[in-house]
Amino acid sequence: EMHRVASSGSNGGSVRARKEKKLTYVLNDANDTQHCAGVNCLDVLKSSVSSDQSYLFTGSRDGTLKRWAFDEDAAPFCSATFESHVDWVNDAALAGDSTLVSCSSDTTVKTWDSLSDGVCTRTLRQHSDYVTCLAVAANNCNVVASGGLGGEVFIWDIEAALSPVTKANDSTEDSSSNGANGLGSSQPVASLRNVGSSNNISVQSSPSHGYAPTVAKGHKESVYALAMNDTGTTLVSGGTEKVLRVWDPRTGSKSMKLRGHTDNVRVLLLDSTGRFCLSGSSDSMIRLWDLGQQRCLHTYAVHTDSVWALACTSSFTHVYSGGRDQSLYLTDLGTRESVLLCTKEHPIQQLALQDDSIWVATTDSSVERWPAEVQSPQKVFQRGGSFLAGNLSFNRARVSLEGLNPPPAYKEPSITIPGSHPIVQHEILNNKRQILTKDAADSVKLWNITKGVVVEDYGKISFEEKKEELFEMVSIPSWFTVDTRLGCLAVHLETPQCFSAEMYSADLKVSGRPEDDKINLARETLKGLMGHWLAKKKHKPKPQASASGDILSVKDSKKNLTASKSEDNSAANDPVYPPFEFPSVSPPSIITEGSQGGPWRKKITEFTGTEDEKDFPLWCLDAVLNNRLPPRENTKLSFFLHPCEGSNVQVVTLGKLSAPRILRVHKVTNYVVEKMVLDSPLDSLAIDGGPQPLFAGNGLLPSGSKPWQKLKPSIEILCNNQVLAPEMSLATVRVYIWKKPEDLILNYRVAIAR
Repeated sequence: EMHRVASSGSNGGSVRARKEKKLTYVLNDANDTQHCAGVNCLDVLKSSVSSDQSYLFTGSRDGTLKRWAFDEDAAPFCSATFESHVDWVNDAALAGDSTLVSCSSDTTVKTWDSLSDGVCTRTLRQHSDYVTCLAVAANNCNVVASGGLGGEVFIWDIEAALSPVTKANDSTEDSSSNGANGLGSSQPVASLRNVGSSNNISVQSSPSHGYAPTVAKGHKESVYALAMNDTGTTLVSGGTEKVLRVWDPRTGSKSMKLRGHTDNVRVLLLDSTGRFCLSGSSDSMIRLWDLGQQRCLHTYAVHTDSVWALACTSSFTHVYSGGRDQSLYLTDLGTRESVLLCTKEHPIQQLALQDDSIWVATTDSSVERWPAEVQSPQKVFQRGGSFLAGNLSFNRARVSLEGLNPPPAYKEPSITIPGSHPIVQHEILNNKRQILTKDAADSVKLWNITKGVVVEDYGKISFEEKKEELFEMVSIPSWFTVDTRLGCLAVHLETPQCFSAEMYSADLKVSGRPEDDKINLARETLKGLMGHWLAKKKHKPKPQASASGDILSVKDSKKNLTASKSEDNSAANDPVYPPFEFPSVSPPSIITEGSQGGPWRKKITEFTGTEDEKDFPLWCLDAVLNNRLPPRENTKLSFFLHPCEGSNVQVVTLGKLSAPRILRVHKVTNYVVEKMVLDSPLDSLAIDGGPQPLFAGNGLLPSGSKPWQKLKPSIEILCNNQVLAPEMSLATVRVYIWKKPEDLILNYRVAIAR
């Protein structure tokens, strides 16, 4: 029998074990063709000889990249979504016509088939922290550099990194399609995983996929900007060290260090030859450097705040720049003449030139294309309103404060690709199934997270007032956590806490179940999320069982997942109940990781049915396939039940009682009635048998079957001298009425006629 091999990374085990305790699902808005968070990066695939179609690629804080197709006149439409990153996409670049490269705060660099419907071809796990920037060599599309926090810069040979010869089982999209592990060796996969999981093993220990990138060593601080010349012989990097470092990307060796900026270097551009370099910094300055002379030629005080984005004409004579001051400027590098092209409502993150226009990405989820006269920038200056860029930032700031800023040359973008507004505020309601959200446009919505849909769109109303209006006095354990880092709701389930909440089937309006039947919210939610996977899995050919009942296929030989014959995986055949049915249109995405590769993200409708514990956490498969949940705490609650002081009802019980948290007060009433009636000699009718077990059966005597039923006294239950509503659960009474840490005390008395 195979057993799970722990990753051999010295310090990766505990981290991985912790990560495998979690499954996250991301709820997509009704229109998932749009980005729902700020756009961090863009790149244009110009029409070529082979295709007259141009494409725009965008990468967003929502974790996805998108490809936009546009014909000259028609509005752009989203023709593909690239989904696999599990955190913000920070930069993207085209390496040649067919490969899109992206990097993310999830510490990975990914390659994609840019003209596919979103196929991730490789996940490169070498960085140990956020990857912030990429650079490609225009004429040598195999060379890509990636830089990130912690001063890490790697230079990749994309072709070598992609070559199937060395493809190990590195992640879900890498090699599920090419046989055992694509190595053509008999080596078990586990022994190949000697890196990956523990990111801080140095490159030299040859990573799991048999290919190691070149390392540019020597950064003391985080890297935020990279640029490469066309042939891939010069690489420039910048970051919080405030200097520009120049490298030979072929060897990773340093060639020079250039000082001048007084703050983080955020963006770099190299001319095609690699001699001239432009830099933009958080010190609000743009600088032009001559790498041949190893010095700064000019400083341009154009902006009043951090410069985050630059784009240059091919002749390297004019630069377009944007940043935190929400303004896009065009500057003539020779004459220092500068003109305000347009102003935005959000900080500008990245720029890309296309024909005579410029694409602008901001911290907003929409993207705009503005006129820019790229072929003949002089035309913009002829519109008037230009000024001479000084070389002192404080003078520029003063001019700006005095309100002498010129009007922008253009008022309207030529094309707008709209985005969905990101969620900026959320509140989990007490029923622990609904979340109230407010987006950046102040629109308020109510979501049901076990169905993944918007229940109610209230439009622009007061979030606080609606929150109070929706308040319910119910207490249900917190079985999930939520964040909106990706602009949408991400719901996190962690074992064993996520299995702490149950509800009666009847309250969820699930019919055809016994009266006291309880439903575990997390288990049913997981089943709903994995319904497509289960359906496809069922249609896969079954592995043959041997005489002893063992499954022969290696893949399924993990005993703890393969249900025994008697069980026959009946749990997996349970229907998905209506309150847990997720939509197939704009379906949610799952983010999780199994025993191999690393975290991944995929729409619930995209599963093939072949995924297993290499991809999903074991606890999750166990819950869905075998209905096996981990031992749970806090599903029970203990309390005392005493007669009210001064009431002459008999003492039903002494000592402590225990019952499910979700048990309702009317069940306690029934219990008291039953005990009182059963314990009192009525009409000299002797009742034998010991004390009743608490809530035996369903806690109700069958009506009409016992002679004393007609004498049933009317009892009410109190807590803290408050009469309790029969529908309240014990947990709710405890939280809202009792409000003390010690055991709950309930009292009972004969109901007072009102």
